[in-house]
Amino acid sequence: MTVHLRQIALVAERLEPVLQDFEAVFGLARCFIDPGVAVFGLENTLLPVGRNFFEVVAPVKPDTAAGRYLERRSGNGGYMVITQTPTLEALEAVRARAANSGVRVAWESARRGWTLIQLHPGDLKTTFLDVEWDENGDLAGPWPPAGGKGWEDKVRQDLVIDFTGVELQADDPVAAARLWSAVTGSPMEMVGGVPVVPLNNAGLRFVAPSDGRGPGLSAVDLTVRDLAEVVNRARARGLAAGPDRVEIGGVRFHLRQA
Repeated sequence: MTVHLRQIALVAERLEPVLQDFEAVFGLARCFIDPGVAVFGLENTLLPVGRNFFEVVAPVKPDTAAGRYLERRSGNGGYMVITQTPTLEALEAVRARAANSGVRVAWESARRGWTLIQLHPGDLKTTFLDVEWDENGDLAGPWPPAGGKGWEDKVRQDLVIDFTGVELQADDPVAAARLWSAVTGSPMEMVGGVPVVPLNNAGLRFVAPSDGRGPGLSAVDLTVRDLAEVVNRARARGLAAGPDRVEIGGVRFHLRQA
């Protein structure tokens, strides 16, 4: 596969409570604040998980896309699936397949050595898909949204090793999976009766809405070193938690013991 899940974005009314939960429950460290998101009326912070990233964004101005998303989905939750391609040609192939599938580019940027496109969540029937390429072409290396380099010493994997999947709610899960399959170029698979679109390092799982919040990014699969410790830390902070799951920032995190 040429599409790699590099970053998962959450949107929150306020950054700090969610960031503090990520630090306290998962043992992650903050690595980068991107001043460039101010143009969208947002603030953000990134936290590395392995060689990949979580991002939390929050609106700081009225009438932002993120603010409308918060209203539409009734509060904090998942926001974007952010991917990387090893070549610019692979990114442009995604763009072409999206156009052929009737999926619009909601926003794009092309700078020297870095190109990205964000595909419209309404057209995709679930959430945003962001596809990025940078000139290094290293799926575990420098990452422009995290400032390029300089984040490596902030990696903390004592508790959480990496994410391995994303759950996307859609009114018609099979149709949505087929659409994402057409756009990404990855064949849809049925796993236990559930449609899955595999990326280079993770699977995108499509399910019917079950939380009353409608289509969107609803859950993330995590591989952890100490499942019980993660659950206990979440409970100590008063967060919803079960034997193998916790909830942070309106997103369910399904835990798998390494």
